[in-house]
Amino acid sequence: MRLNNKVAIVTGAASGFGEGIARRFAAEGAKVVVADITEDAGQTIAADIGDAAHFIRADVTSAADWKALVDGTIAHFGRLDIVVNNAGYTHLNQPMLDVQEAEFDRVYAVNVKSLYLSAQAAVPVFRNQGSGQFLNIASTAGIRPRPGLVWYNSSKSAAIGITRSMAIELAAEQIRVNAINPVAGETPLLKRFMGQDTPEKRAAFKASIPMGRLSTAQDIAGAAVYLCSDDAALVTGVCMEVDGGRCI
Repeated sequence: MRLNNKVAIVTGAASGFGEGIARRFAAEGAKVVVADITEDAGQTIAADIGDAAHFIRADVTSAADWKALVDGTIAHFGRLDIVVNNAGYTHLNQPMLDVQEAEFDRVYAVNVKSLYLSAQAAVPVFRNQGSGQFLNIASTAGIRPRPGLVWYNSSKSAAIGITRSMAIELAAEQIRVNAINPVAGETPLLKRFMGQDTPEKRAAFKASIPMGRLSTAQDIAGAAVYLCSDDAALVTGVCMEVDGGRCI
């Protein structure tokens, strides 16, 4: 098992890519904290995974919640090796000037500020134990934007920049920082990306992907296992496209 004896926090783990990552990590031998703002769904996922999982409710835009999440992980499992920043949010697909300020603020709080807060909470722990790693779920939107998603696109560009910047600053301390850039997938955010969920919209999204399909939680989880395993011990600052060729 490729993640044996590792302890991971996965945010946004009650659905979508986060759920897939949490389940796959546990199957690969990790202990997983299912972190999500949605308590009922998070508790259900953790219970279904079994003893290898533990649910902690967390709002990733809250510094206090991040401290409680990291402290709770260490209290329950004894250590922390991996933080997967998966929780994400988007405004509806619409003209850039139609997005309200409160919606803009929410996008940046969930997609960008959460990375800052995770670093504040987890880097001291990783420094104390001499190793650790972050995996940020960014997006192909950060490097090949779609129209109608200006502020979401830019938040994912920021996530990519943060990943690379953290990686170079923390490398000498054996703290690795990588990202995955998924293409659009079957997650709760898909309808908001499209604006309207119609067969025509889905066909247009699929047509933009050379391999002809949307991403799945299994696709993203497979890449996450590699990047968080010892097979990737010398890999840091990588932002890996899992996109069926969209960004070529």
